[in-house]
Amino acid sequence: MTGAGRATVGLAVGAGALLLSVRVLRSRIALIRVTGSSMAPAFADGDRLLVRRTTRVRRGDAVVFRNPLPSAEGDEPLPWLVKRVCALPGDPVPPDVRHAVGAPDGGTVPAGSLVVRGDAARTQDSRHFGYVAESTVLGVVLTRPTTTG
Repeated sequence: MTGAGRATVGLAVGAGALLLSVRVLRSRIALIRVTGSSMAPAFADGDRLLVRRTTRVRRGDAVVFRNPLPSAEGDEPLPWLVKRVCALPGDPVPPDVRHAVGAPDGGTVPAGSLVVRGDAARTQDSRHFGYVAESTVLGVVLTRPTTTG
């Protein structure tokens, strides 16, 4: 094989490895843009968040999950929401969430469910829409946001 032939094969192998690396990275990482102010001051409208795709979460993690709220007529629903995990399966149901989930005093979060809250004072979260199914979690926010102005 000539030098030019080896270079062509090398470029093809390198391009294939790069494509595979990009596919692997996309299967593990997502880039999400914040819409709204429910997570202020941590995340602002327009921030971009790097999210590690996983359903394994800890209390205090900011997570991205499928929006459980129906859209208002004429509104396009946000496909994903960002909130902070405040209770995991087996944890006591927070008192301000009990009514929304129908839990008795001393009730615990059921298996496969999470309780989430927004960081802002006014936000739609588990106090309004109840538990979030762990199966709807896209992932955990990895990085501090960068504002895209």
